[in-house]
Amino acid sequence: MKLEELIAAARGELEVDLLLEGADIVNTLSGERYRSNVAIHKGTVVGFDCSSAREFMDLSGKVLAPGFIDGHVHIESAMVTIPEYARAVVPKGTTTVVADPHEIANVLGMAGIRYMFDSSKLSPLSVFIMLPSCVPATHLETSGACLDAETLSKLIDEENVLGIAEVMNYPGVLSRDPQVLAKIRSAGEKRVDGHSPLLSGKDLAAYIAAGIGSDHECTSIEEALDKLRLGMRIMIREGTAAKNFDDLLPLVDEVDSRRFLFVSDDRHPSDILREGHIDSMVRRAVEAGLDPIVAIQIASLNAADYFGLRDLGAIAPGRRADIVVLDDLDDVNVLKVLKDGKIVAEGGRMIVPLERPPRPVAASMQVGQIDPGSFDVAAKGDLVRIIGVIPNQIITRSLLARPKVVNKKVVADVERDFLKMAVVERHRATGNVGLGLVFGFGLERGAIATSVAHDSHNIAAVGTSSEEIFRAVSAVKEMGGGLVVVEGGEVEASLPLPIAGLLSERSMEEVAEKIEEVVGAARDLGSTLEDPFMTLSFLCLPVIPELKLTDRGLVDVNKFDFVPLFVEEDEEDQAEGIWGGAKARK
Repeated sequence: MKLEELIAAARGELEVDLLLEGADIVNTLSGERYRSNVAIHKGTVVGFDCSSAREFMDLSGKVLAPGFIDGHVHIESAMVTIPEYARAVVPKGTTTVVADPHEIANVLGMAGIRYMFDSSKLSPLSVFIMLPSCVPATHLETSGACLDAETLSKLIDEENVLGIAEVMNYPGVLSRDPQVLAKIRSAGEKRVDGHSPLLSGKDLAAYIAAGIGSDHECTSIEEALDKLRLGMRIMIREGTAAKNFDDLLPLVDEVDSRRFLFVSDDRHPSDILREGHIDSMVRRAVEAGLDPIVAIQIASLNAADYFGLRDLGAIAPGRRADIVVLDDLDDVNVLKVLKDGKIVAEGGRMIVPLERPPRPVAASMQVGQIDPGSFDVAAKGDLVRIIGVIPNQIITRSLLARPKVVNKKVVADVERDFLKMAVVERHRATGNVGLGLVFGFGLERGAIATSVAHDSHNIAAVGTSSEEIFRAVSAVKEMGGGLVVVEGGEVEASLPLPIAGLLSERSMEEVAEKIEEVVGAARDLGSTLEDPFMTLSFLCLPVIPELKLTDRGLVDVNKFDFVPLFVEEDEEDQAEGIWGGAKARK
C-alpha cells in the first residue's frame, strides 16, 4: 500500500476493507484494555474508527490481542514441514516465528536454509530467519556442512533475515576464535542471539560485550537475573525436553517485564497439539497470577521490539493486522486468527489452503560400514564416565562408576540402568562411531535410535546390547532417517523422516500419532522418561554441560574437549564418592 493511501485510510477519507466492531483491545503499547473498533485496510491497522468499510465483523464481548510471536524456535524439532507447522500453530494464535534453521543446515548446509526460505512462503505464518552460527556447532563433532562467516555475510541482507542465531560456541567467543568473531561481526547492526548455559562472572560479561543480546538457556532465577543485569533479554523457554517456564516466571514481577520473551525452542508435535504453543505460555502465566496484559506483551510486543519488527507486536496504526480474537483474558482461548487482515483460522483450525513444498535433493543418509562389533567397548580400566540424564532438562551430569564387564567387554547393566550409547556419523560415511554409557533411560531390553540428534544430527542410539543398537541404527539408515524402537532385533515402532532425516511430509497429527507409538514402544521396553527420543537427541550436543557424546567421542563440556571413557589412574585416585547407580524405575 502506498504511503498516501495509508494516510488517507487513517484519516477516514476512503472506504477501508474491514472494521472489527464491539471488542475490547489489549493495547500492548500502553498496557491498557478498553473497548474500541479496529479499522483495517490492505492488511494494515489504520485506526480505531472509520466512516465507511466494505466489511464489518461484530466481535462484541470478545478481546483482541496482537498475534503471538515465538522469539526462538527450531521448526525442524516439530518434525514437519513449515506449512504443516503453520497449520498447527496459527490456529493457536502464533502468527510470527523467529526461526533458527540450524538443524537442517547442519545436515544440508545452504540447500537446507534455502529449503526453509522457500517453504516459509507457502503459508500464512510469518517466518523470520536467524542465520545459523553453529554449522557445525563445534569442532567436536562431524556435521553435514560448514557455514563460515563469509557465507553468512552473503545472506544477512536477505529479506526476513534478522541476524545471527544462538552463538553456542561461547568458549570460542571467550578465546577470541577468529571464525566465531567473524560470524558475530557479520550481523552488522542486526541481532545476535546467545546460548550460554550457566555462564557467569567475567566470562558472561565478555560474552555480552561481544554483542550478544539474548539467552534462552537460563534454568534458575539467579542465572536469569545475572544476565538481565548485564543487558540481556531473557527468553523464557518451555519446550519438550527443556522446561524453564515455572522456574523463571516469578522473576517477571520483580524486574522490567519488557525484557522477557516467550519461546518454544524445541517442542514436539504432541505437545503443540495437546498443550498449545505460545498461547499455552500466556495461559499458564495468567493462571500463575501474572497480569494478562503483561503476559500478552511478553508474547508479542517484546519480541517485536527486540528483533526490530516495527510493524508487529501491537494493534496500532501502521502495524500489520495480525490479530488474535480471544474469548476473554482469563482462559486465553483463541477463537479466530487474522493474518494481514484476513481470517486464516477459526475454531482451532486453519481455513485457508496450504501448499506442500518440494523435497530438497541433497543426500542426507551416508553411513560408513558398521556391524554389531562396531558397538563393542573393550574394558580398559575399572572406572568409567557415565552420562547422567536429568529429566526434563538438556543439561546432564558427569558420573563415575564401575562398569559391568563380560569377556573383557563393557556391557549394559540393566539392573543399575547403565546402558550403552552410540553416535554414528551419517553425513560423509567416515565410519565414526562414538561410544559411551548413559544412566536414566530405564530400558530393560532392546534399543532406540534417532537421526534427530542435536546439532549435527548423526544417528544416536541407546540400548541394552551391541546387537540391538546395530539393528536400531541400521533401521534408521534404511528409512532414510527417523525414529525407531527395536526389540529382539525386530522393529517394533518407527517414524520415517525422509527430509534430511529430520522432517516428515505428513500432517502434525499423523506425526504426533507416530511419536506416541515410538515413545509408547520405548516405555514398553522399560523407559522411564517422558520423551526418551527428545532426551536422546540432546545427549549429542557438546555445548550443554556436563558430559555429552558425539560421533568423535565423549565430551566434557566444561573443558570443551574430549575425555576418555575410562578414567585415568591419577583421576581415579582423586575421584570422590564413586557412584553405584540405581535402577530408575517408574
